[in-house]
Amino acid sequence: MAQAKKIGIVLVLVFVLYSIITSPSRSAELVQLGFEGISNAAKAVGTFMTGLIK
Repeated sequence: MAQAKKIGIVLVLVFVLYSIITSPSRSAELVQLGFEGISNAAKAVGTFMTGLIK
């Protein structure tokens, strides 16, 4: 089972590297979208917590 997990991780890393090398602009867009999503989620949590305090 551990061997299958290692193979899966290596395959994912190879795919990510291939994607970055073949289309760096699209990869950058996806990373930016990911960070924007995390930022929006953090803001939403902050707004929710502020609402609980008031």
